[in-house]
Amino acid sequence: MANPSRRGSTGEPVRNSMQGGNYTPWTNTHFVLPYGLRLQQTINAGTTSVTIPAGITFVYAIAVGGGAAGSTASNGGGAGGVAWGWTLANSTCVVGTGGATSNTAGNYTRYGNIIAGGGGTANSGGGFLGGAGGANGAGSTNYYGIPGGSAAAAGVGTGNGGNGSSGGGGNTPATGTSGGKGGDGISGAGGINFANASANIVGGAGGNGLVGGGGGGAITSTGTRTGGKGGDGFNIATGTIATGGSGGTGTGAGNGAGGGGGGVAGNGSNGSGLVGGAGGLGGGGGGGGATTAGAGGAGILYLFY
Repeated sequence: MANPSRRGSTGEPVRNSMQGGNYTPWTNTHFVLPYGLRLQQTINAGTTSVTIPAGITFVYAIAVGGGAAGSTASNGGGAGGVAWGWTLANSTCVVGTGGATSNTAGNYTRYGNIIAGGGGTANSGGGFLGGAGGANGAGSTNYYGIPGGSAAAAGVGTGNGGNGSSGGGGNTPATGTSGGKGGDGISGAGGINFANASANIVGGAGGNGLVGGGGGGAITSTGTRTGGKGGDGFNIATGTIATGGSGGTGTGAGNGAGGGGGGVAGNGSNGSGLVGGAGGLGGGGGGGGATTAGAGGAGILYLFY
C-alpha cells in the first residue's frame, strides 16, 4: 500500500494519515499553561464577578489562596494553598486577600469547585485546604486529599518543619545558631524566630514550593542578627523562580527581620530592620518583624479556556 505520510510534490498541501487537508502551522507565541489552553483571565483579590464567553461550558482554573502575615513575635507566616483543575464555567469567584496585620491568616480562593485555602498564622497557626502552617503550625491537607507536613517540635533536632502538600512550620532547634526552617511543599511554611545572648544568629527560613513561606526574624543577641530568607516560589506566568526576600542584617536591636515568601505572581520583599518583608503576589507568606510584620501576598485566580 502507499505510504500515507509520503513527501508530496513541491507546492502540494501537507497531508498524512491523521489530517486530510490544508492547514496553517500555529506559532506558539502566547502564554500556554496548561498545554493546549490559553490563559484568558487573571483575577485579583477584590473581584467577585467573571464573564465567560457564550459557548464555553468548562474552564480550567488555577486558584491560589492568600498568604498569612508574619508576626511581631518575629515569626513567618504560611503560604497560601494552590489548587487546579476543570470546573463548570461560573459567573462568580472569590479571590482571597493576604493577612494584613500581625498574626493574621490568609483567605481562601474559589472558582466553581476549585478551592485553595489560606496560609496559617505566624504564631502556631495551621493552614487550611492546602495552606501551609505558620511557624510551629501544621500544614493542611489540600484539595486533593494529600496531607500536609507536621510542625517541628521545640528543642528537637534542627527544628525544621515537615514536608508535605503544604509544609509544617519551623520551631526552635535543640542546638545551633539559627531558627528552624519552614517545611517545603506545594506551599511553603513559615520559619521561626531565633534568639541567643551573644552569638551571630539567623532566623528560620521560609519553606519553598510553588508558593514560599515567610522567614522568621533574628532577635535578642549582641552579635550579628540576620533575618531568615523568605521561601522561593514559582512564577507561573514567566516560568521563573519567584524569589523570597532576604532577611535584614546587622547588630543591635534594630535589625534582623525576616523576608517575605515568593508568590506565584511576584517576588517576596526583603526584611529591613524591625519590619518584615511582604509576601509576593499569589500567596507568599509574610516575614516576621519585631515592630511591623510583613503582610501576606494576596491570592490570585487564573482561568484558561
